Amino acid sequence: MEAFEQLHPNIPWQRLTTPYGRGTDIPRLIETGQFESLAELAEHQGTLWQVTPWVLLELLRGLELRGPKEAASGEIRVCLNVASALSDQDLELEHPVTSMNELLNEKYLWPEDEEEDELEWERGEPAGYDPEAFFSYYYYSDFLLKQARPLFEDIMRVNPDLAPEVLELLELLK
Repeated sequence: MEAFEQLHPNIPWQRLTTPYGRGTDIPRLIETGQFESLAELAEHQGTLWQVTPWVLLELLRGLELRGPKEAASGEIRVCLNVASALSDQDLELEHPVTSMNELLNEKYLWPEDEEEDELEWERGEPAGYDPEAFFSYYYYSDFLLKQARPLFEDIMRVNPDLAPEVLELLELLK
């Protein structure tokens, strides 16, 4: 999908937040197929995080490269959890940053040194948590999932074991 190819190839995971800290472990979780842990970092109690659109991007790129027969239930579950969190959002009310790549601009990233994390929270509005950026995590997550509809439809056609989950996901993406 062209939409995925135009997005930033080098994601600074260690400078993006999850509900439990930094996203440093995400590449390893994706590589080792630890999708349950990944789902907890991308969506937690209906909230999406700085890492969410980038997790989706990497999962969708991987699914596209491997093909629909190789899709794993855990990958679909991550997408389904994010889509569920998006289902009650009105994404027409606000404006996202200009592009998803803009979310990796220095002003939205956390400091290199994790020792500064506490100071970042204390200063009031931490990097990447201003309303425009935070809304953008939702907006671009929704965008990526909707762009992947044809991929999900292919998975449903060739992988009957995943069809119920994929159908639920597609219903949420309407």
